[in-house]
Amino acid sequence: MRFLARAHQLPARFAAGAIILNSGLGKQDADKQTAAGLHGMAAGTYPFLKDMDPEKFTRLLSGAEIALGAALLIPVVPSLLAGAALTAFAGGLLGLYLKTPGLRQEGSLRPTPEGNAIAKDVWLLGIGGGLVIEELVSCPGRP
Repeated sequence: MRFLARAHQLPARFAAGAIILNSGLGKQDADKQTAAGLHGMAAGTYPFLKDMDPEKFTRLLSGAEIALGAALLIPVVPSLLAGAALTAFAGGLLGLYLKTPGLRQEGSLRPTPEGNAIAKDVWLLGIGGGLVIEELVSCPGRP
């Protein structure tokens, strides 16, 4: 088996992967109230989700988080692929942060106490972006 992740990438991949996998596993058996809350927040930011059933949305979100967490934890998944998926996921989380009223201080990017839980996920964007950039600039044959 050939590892497609460099050794120095593993700590960041494992840290992000473990957190995301745990989050996905925690949503697997979400009750109706939890599903409604997750769906409501997401649909408020991403209107195309409004017509989706909250429980189906939560099952899909859980599955996506489990798949992403596993991809980050398994070093045979290429870092470019895992990093791109993590960057997209983190972008969605930061979209929630930027567009949901009450998560940021008025006229600022600084989080309110309620916004800290999502604003801190900027580290996921940094890890994903770092993996993607490293893989793109270190490809053989690239100038």
